Amino acid sequence: MSYWVIGGTYKDTKFKEIEDGHKLQKYGPFNSYEDAKIKWDKISWQNVDNCFVRFIILPHK
Repeated sequence: MSYWVIGGTYKDTKFKEIEDGHKLQKYGPFNSYEDAKIKWDKISWQNVDNCFVRFIILPHK
């Protein structure tokens, strides 16, 4: 199983639509959850002050 980190800047805190002018960002695939978490952690901390930015880790079979 591999893992992807996906997300970006959303229009609001419902996190359903990406903000105009932005694209969904994808990082991976990562061979382990731990590797994906390292990337997720880095991106999340870079955007910690922006409540419209969200990234999640998704497994992929």
